[in-house]
Amino acid sequence: MRTSALVIGFAAAMGLSACGGGTLNNIKAGQVGPDEFAILPTRSLSMPPDLAVLPAPTPGGANITDPNPQGDAVAALGGSPERLADRGVGAADQALVAQAARTGSDPAIRQQLAVEDAQWRARNGRRPLERIAGTPVYQRAYAPMALDGVAEQRRWQRAGAITSTAPAPAAR
Repeated sequence: MRTSALVIGFAAAMGLSACGGGTLNNIKAGQVGPDEFAILPTRSLSMPPDLAVLPAPTPGGANITDPNPQGDAVAALGGSPERLADRGVGAADQALVAQAARTGSDPAIRQQLAVEDAQWRARNGRRPLERIAGTPVYQRAYAPMALDGVAEQRRWQRAGAITSTAPAPAAR
């Protein structure tokens, strides 16, 4: 009797331990198909007041019936959805952009970084036990590259850099 109770208890414990899942940080783990909540309905068709002033069609461009959830949210909160349009770099940021681009920029930097990141993850991928358990390894893989904000701030302050928005270092 005790043996069968022990076996049932062990089986129940093993069954419940499998319920952990580990999908909190692994977003793609539980997805098997499309997300039905990601589908946005289009706006209803309407006749414009004057057909002569319609803009020229732009292949691949936006349509007036396309959903614009960000613009709708801004309008619902009393803002102007036109402010969401990309108007380039603002006048206040021109000097910053000029300083950052002084040595030129690579237009394919995102693709290059994606390739380098894929190579890094291939070299520092999951260990066999992590593969079996399906645990995420993001934190461990990128730990050597993490920046300690407080230590970096102190390093810049010791170097004499002006850090006006940084709090004063704590007294020791």
